[in-house]
Amino acid sequence: MSVNILALETSCDETAAAVVADGAKILSNIISSQIDVHQKFGGVVPEVASRKHLELLNHVVEEALQEAGLEFGDLDAVAVTYGPGLVGALLVGVSAAKGLAYGLDLPLLGVNHIEGHIYANFAVEPDLEFPLICLVVSGGHTDLVYMEKHGSYRVLGKTRDDAAGEAFDKVARTLGLGYPGGPLIERLAGEGDPGAIKLPRAYLEKGSLDFSFSGLKSAVINYLHRAGQKHEEVNRADLAAGFQQAVADVLVDKTIEAAVETGVSTILLAGGVAANIKLRTDLTERAGQKSLQVNVPPLILCTDNAAMVACAAYYKFLREAFAPLTLNAVPGLKLGEERYEGNFRRIVF
Repeated sequence: MSVNILALETSCDETAAAVVADGAKILSNIISSQIDVHQKFGGVVPEVASRKHLELLNHVVEEALQEAGLEFGDLDAVAVTYGPGLVGALLVGVSAAKGLAYGLDLPLLGVNHIEGHIYANFAVEPDLEFPLICLVVSGGHTDLVYMEKHGSYRVLGKTRDDAAGEAFDKVARTLGLGYPGGPLIERLAGEGDPGAIKLPRAYLEKGSLDFSFSGLKSAVINYLHRAGQKHEEVNRADLAAGFQQAVADVLVDKTIEAAVETGVSTILLAGGVAANIKLRTDLTERAGQKSLQVNVPPLILCTDNAAMVACAAYYKFLREAFAPLTLNAVPGLKLGEERYEGNFRRIVF
């Protein structure tokens, strides 16, 4: 018999629900995006996001079940992202999931949002062999994670300031491109020369696998400011291409370094910025030179979605790592921790 899990994802500005069987068979993956709502503000407004989740979540759940061809009685568990993310947005999903689990008398599974991004890879390739290195790159996170087995995470490096996706959004705003910044920067960069404008790469101290993108962001702002003072015209396409290349270079170099240092042969790419074609291409090519394999989820599983949450939840289901009905939203939840009602325990294997 299949294990059918209904999962909810409301950590930011996507209202999503999915039904996944046995962690890999995606029966439905419904995403209602709020991009149009937040574009006028130049970014996500937390209160607006929460209210839109309230409006949309019931409809998204109904559509997910309908597309999966299942009823509530066919489900084996309910899963939900409970952190990290926007606290109000998370609370909508967590409250709905607890209500469903209680009303249907089903196990509840709490999933870390970063964990969900990682498991988007397993939704496509469930037989990936451990150990693995995963680069998680999104608007809020840039992490290099070592996985020895399912549910075991060791963060080897993370951003010390801006996440890569956050830097994309800020540079796009500086260039007057709008929101969301990632796809707009990528589109403009396709018309430019990445070597025309030299921008810095922050590798930090020797041996560090951490990231830093605030200096790169400042370099772009300063370049535009100096050009403005001199009344010089800026080739925005070249600047976008140079910025994108600088981000990709550091991400790829440190990911390859982490794989070589740990003796890992397979690299996973995950998160919203994993949809960037330049990053995907450069990582795959550079890894190939080192005889390393790279797995990248399809684009629909890179951005926030509930199928990835259901996949991660399936492996928790197998371990019977169920959450209590006192589960609460934890906006600062760290990878490898479980927090219930203000208490937490780090998972030890």
